[in-house]
Amino acid sequence: MSMIEKGSFLLYNDLWRITSLNSNYTMCQSYPFALIVPKGISDEEVIQASTFRARCRLPVVSWCDPGTGAVLARSSQPLVGLMMNMRSNTDEKLVSGLCTQLFGVSGPQRKLYIADARPRKNALANGAMGGGSESSSNYFQSEIVFFGIDNIHTMRDSLARLRDYLDTHGANSSDGMSSFLRHGGWSWGGGNLSSMSASVSSLGDSGWLIHIQNVLAGSAWIAARVALESASVLIHCSDGWDRTTQLVSLASLLLDPYYRTFTGFQALVEKDWLAFGHPFSERTGMPTVSGSGSSPFELSRQSSAGSLSSSPVRQSSGSFTSQAPSSSHAQNSNNCSPIFLQWIDCVSQLLRIYPFAFEFSSAFLVDFLDCMLSCRFGNFFGNSEKERQQSGVSEACGCLWAYLGDLRASGGSSHVHFNLFYDPSKHDGPLLPRAAALAPTLWPQFHLRWACPSVAQAGELESQCQKMAIKFSELQKAKEVAERKAKEVAVAMESLNAELRNEKQLNSSTMNLAKRASKESEAIKRAVESMGCK
Repeated sequence: MSMIEKGSFLLYNDLWRITSLNSNYTMCQSYPFALIVPKGISDEEVIQASTFRARCRLPVVSWCDPGTGAVLARSSQPLVGLMMNMRSNTDEKLVSGLCTQLFGVSGPQRKLYIADARPRKNALANGAMGGGSESSSNYFQSEIVFFGIDNIHTMRDSLARLRDYLDTHGANSSDGMSSFLRHGGWSWGGGNLSSMSASVSSLGDSGWLIHIQNVLAGSAWIAARVALESASVLIHCSDGWDRTTQLVSLASLLLDPYYRTFTGFQALVEKDWLAFGHPFSERTGMPTVSGSGSSPFELSRQSSAGSLSSSPVRQSSGSFTSQAPSSSHAQNSNNCSPIFLQWIDCVSQLLRIYPFAFEFSSAFLVDFLDCMLSCRFGNFFGNSEKERQQSGVSEACGCLWAYLGDLRASGGSSHVHFNLFYDPSKHDGPLLPRAAALAPTLWPQFHLRWACPSVAQAGELESQCQKMAIKFSELQKAKEVAERKAKEVAVAMESLNAELRNEKQLNSSTMNLAKRASKESEAIKRAVESMGCK
């Protein structure tokens, strides 16, 4: 904070600089206070470029490869319009600035991929509302790629179908009744074969695993372009705070080993999810902030509807209010979507694929999600960094990261949050999973812990290894105690040996004196006898 207050964060190098144009959140209310842009772009051009992107979320750098100089950049969709013919010279110049020259290579600049997270037809449809997608002919050294990831409404419906499936086909349904897998009839493993086939089909119909795979595949593709081609990638969707955040943060996790540690994971969430304005209040029903004009911002709790909470409505005046249940409430609840849960699910899939690459365990991810959804901590309140700062969340509420850090400290290195298989030397560079490895499975520790707890725990390798680690830790402590006692005994033995050696030396000296005295006595006796005396 002292760096920020003194303005010393306004750093730059040969390629990039940090601009303070958004220090008061006037240029873009959902962006962080400081932004990294190409050094050759002036502040005036930054302002002009922001007007060509939805919600003024202009292209800025999120991560830079320290070896090659390639960057991951993020933005929202360009405002090209229905005919896809609107252009902005400053936006094109800013995007071109992401194509820095390859280090040590004189000649053409690096290639730029523009990754549009949406299906192509959705991007074209957004043109009717003024949005759209870029044309590669207008952007230097660029190639446009569409990932086909569906919108927030599809993800919400998919999770609802997944929950219905788990409630119906789990070991026990949500109402406590035995599921059909326990019913009579000819069965295999306790369930009717035809019914089991239908249940598997229902899981596929939910689409949840397909959406997980799409996000994983898109992130892996982005990471491969950066790692293998030294290319830069600009990522966006419509508003640039849902699918964009998923792809940028997951690609960063694949590219940079730092983000696979506890401190790095915290930095990644704080940077790409919180600072870049993922609307947690709207998506998960977190408490939001209300206030307008010069009045102070205050925290208010969302009302709930069904399994999802309501969301704040953004007023034209810039104020934020919590809506009471009404006709508008249904519209607000349509903004709820498990975007962040979906991303954590993707991280758990990577942890399964690369068990040695992550410092944290699947149990940490489960506890992290629970803490976030509990609303006990203020880190995820509101929809943007601006809202949290102006409402004083950090002073009024507890910190989730501090709480989880204290939990780990209380349990030591054997705490359940630590991944016992973590070996940073095995994966000290990018993770580039093959396509076949990206086939996801249902995350049992999270999705099955209530519907089917026995399956969620049965044969869980982490749990078994955790018990072994605790036992090993106890044996290690017993060994240390025994070694200390052995050292004490050895020291005592050495002391006794030294005393024994001293006693032997004294005894030898006494014996020598006695021998000399005996000889002298014999000599005196002989001398006396030689004189004829007794």
